[in-house]
Amino acid sequence: MTRKPLFAAVLMVAAGAAFALVNTALQTATMLHGASSPAVTFWQYLIALGFYIPWIHRHRLAVLHTNQAGLHVLRVALAAVGVQLWVWGLAHVPIWQAIALIMLSPFFVTSGAGLLLGEHVTPQRWGAVVLGIVGGAIILEPWSDRFQLTALLPVAAAAFWAASSVVTKHLTRDDGPETVTIYLLILLSPINFALAAGTGFALPQSAIWYVVGAGLLTALAQHVLVRAYSLADAAFLQPFDHLKLPLNVALGFAAYGFAPTGSMWLGTAVILGASLYLLNQESRTAQPA
Repeated sequence: MTRKPLFAAVLMVAAGAAFALVNTALQTATMLHGASSPAVTFWQYLIALGFYIPWIHRHRLAVLHTNQAGLHVLRVALAAVGVQLWVWGLAHVPIWQAIALIMLSPFFVTSGAGLLLGEHVTPQRWGAVVLGIVGGAIILEPWSDRFQLTALLPVAAAAFWAASSVVTKHLTRDDGPETVTIYLLILLSPINFALAAGTGFALPQSAIWYVVGAGLLTALAQHVLVRAYSLADAAFLQPFDHLKLPLNVALGFAAYGFAPTGSMWLGTAVILGASLYLLNQESRTAQPA
């Protein structure tokens, strides 16, 4: 393994650790302190943008230059919906369940490529998608009396973030990680403002510092994540992204005592197995004949 992919893998793990802290802070603000999800999201990303403002001012001509404005808007629109669904889900769903369901993203990418973009998807890949869905169903337990519709919010977030990740990888071909990150933060702010206008922008005093911490960590995590994508292929990085599950499980248990059920481990094992099979199929397809 060359240094660039190795460094990218380290960055992916670091981003996962930062996002795990973000998720813990967001769940604390919403679930334990009663802050509204749209307000939390608005302040989270506004604070993240504020962290970058001095840097943007010094390098504005270089960092804001892009020939892919339309793709930036598309990526942010997809990410905005995913973010709102995610924070809304964290207000109702334990972190371990939400993170496990987010791992369905690769299967949404494959399904979208076949159904919406008309790309050829082999029977083996469709089989991996079906296995991923089975794993998600095991985690959700829709046949159980404990099942609630709010448990589907992380699944919907996974679908939108999968689409956003595809656009992100395309953007990094011509734009640097700073440009991609800053356009995300700049364009997300007015979208989040409009969504929060209906519920208000006030936060409970007890939740303010959790939101501030989430905002600063979001700025760091987004930059590190985009930097990783700029150094290595998404398929290579995906297994390292899966490490976010044990990180979030550990923090969720330490902060709230959320202990995963046996169905989570079984469903996650099915999803991981299907993911690794899907990645193997993708790597074989990518190899020159």
